[in-house]
Amino acid sequence: MFPYYPVNGFGPVMQGMVIGGLGIFHVFVAQFAIGGGMLLCYFQWRANNRDDELARRFVDGYFRWLVLVSFVTGAVTGVAMWFTTIQISPRTIGMMIDEFHWLWATEWTFFCLEVASGYIFYRYAPRLDGTTRLRLLILYAIAAWMSLFWINGILSWQLTPSGWLDNGSVWAGFFNATFWPSLVYRTLAAMAIAGLVAALVVNLAKAFTLEERRTLIRRVFWFLAPMALMPLIGGWFMLALPEDSRQWIMGGSIAMTLFFSLGAGASLLIGGYGLAMLVKSNLTINGATASLLCALAFAATAGGEFVREGVRKPYTVRHTLYSNSITEDEVAYFRRVGCTTNDPYPLVDADSYPTEQLQLGAHVFRMQCGICHTMDGANGLVHLAGTWSVDQQRLNIAKLQHTKAFMPPFAGTPEELEALVQLIRWQHDARPTEWSETTDASVLESIAQHLEEAGTRSMVARPQ
Repeated sequence: MFPYYPVNGFGPVMQGMVIGGLGIFHVFVAQFAIGGGMLLCYFQWRANNRDDELARRFVDGYFRWLVLVSFVTGAVTGVAMWFTTIQISPRTIGMMIDEFHWLWATEWTFFCLEVASGYIFYRYAPRLDGTTRLRLLILYAIAAWMSLFWINGILSWQLTPSGWLDNGSVWAGFFNATFWPSLVYRTLAAMAIAGLVAALVVNLAKAFTLEERRTLIRRVFWFLAPMALMPLIGGWFMLALPEDSRQWIMGGSIAMTLFFSLGAGASLLIGGYGLAMLVKSNLTINGATASLLCALAFAATAGGEFVREGVRKPYTVRHTLYSNSITEDEVAYFRRVGCTTNDPYPLVDADSYPTEQLQLGAHVFRMQCGICHTMDGANGLVHLAGTWSVDQQRLNIAKLQHTKAFMPPFAGTPEELEALVQLIRWQHDARPTEWSETTDASVLESIAQHLEEAGTRSMVARPQ
C-alpha cells in the first residue's frame, strides 16, 4: 500500500528550492561550527604553550561569534530543515530515519555534547585555567566533527547506497563509495570557512590594534592551507560517483555543470588569495575583502550542495526512491491502478479548475511533479512543455525517462497522463473559464502504447 502524505506547495517557488536554499545555509553554518572548534583549539594551544595572550583574547572573542552563529542560527535552521522536509518529502526523510535511526540517535548525542561543552566554555571560560579550557574546546571540536561524521554517512548513502542495495546492511550503506571523499572534503571546507569568518571577525573587533589584526589574520589563514588538497579530494569524489552522475557534472546537464563550475571557481579564488596571504608576509586583508571571501565560500558551498543533490536524480535514494517519493516497483503498480486513485487528500483549490479532468491533472501534478517543478513559476511545466504540440506532450511525458534521463518514469494511467497534458495546455492558455475534456478513446490508446514502449524503469543503470 503506497503511503500517501499531505504535502504543501509554495506557489511559484519550487518545493525543492525551499529546502535546498535552507539546506545550503544550514550546511554553511554547520561547517563553520566544525572548523571553528578546530581553530579555537589551535589558538588555545598557542595561548597555553607559547604564552600567547593575543591568542587567548582571540579565543574569548571568536567563541562568542561561534556560539551566536552556530548555536542560535544553526539550531533554528536545523529545526527548520526537519520542518520543511516532512512537508515536502516525508517519505524520503522517513526512509532515512527507518534505515539509520540508531545512527541519527548517535549523531544527536554528539550534538548534545557539542552544545553542553560549548555552553560550559561560554559560561565559565574566564574562570578556568588554560589546560581545562583546551580540554573543553577539544571536546567541543570532537563532538562537532563527529556530528559531521554521522550525517555525512547518511547523506552520501542517498547518492551511492553501494552494498545496501544488495543486502540492506546499515554499515554497507553508511560506509558507501562517496563516504570518505565527502567526509575529507567537508572537513577541509569547514577549516577554510572557519578561517575566513575569523578574518572577518578580527576586522570587526575593536579590541585589536592594527598590528594585532595582521598577526591574527596571518595565523588564521594557515587554516586555509589544507585547501591545496581539495583538487585531489574532489577528483577522488568524482571517481567514486556513478558514471551517469559524473557525466551530468561534466556537461551532460548544463545546470549541474554551471553549479559545479561555480563551486570550483569560488574555491579556486579563495585558495589563490589564501596562497598569496601565506607567501607574501606584508599582505593582509580588511573587512570588505574578508566579507567578499566569506561570500565566495558561501557560493562554493551552494554550488557543491546543489551538485550533490542534483546528481542523485532521478532519485532521492539511488535505485530505491524516485524524487517524487515513488519506488521503482510502484511505477508499474500505478500504471495499472492510477497514482491518484487511493490518495485520501483532496486538492485545496479544486473549485478553481473548470473540469474534473483538469482537477485530476492538478492531482497528478501534486503527486508526481510538485517536488521539483511548479506550474508556471520556477522550473515551471508551462515554460518547459507549454509550447510543445499536444502529441509531443503526450509522447514526451509518457517516455519521460527517455526524454531526459534524470527524470523518473511517469507513474500513472493513460487517463492521468492525458489529464496532466490538458492541465499544462490550460495553464499555457491563461486558465480560461471553459475547457473541453478529452474523450477520444484513440488518444488514450496511443498514450498506453507510448507508456508500454517506455517501460517502468529509469534509464540510470543499476550497478552490477
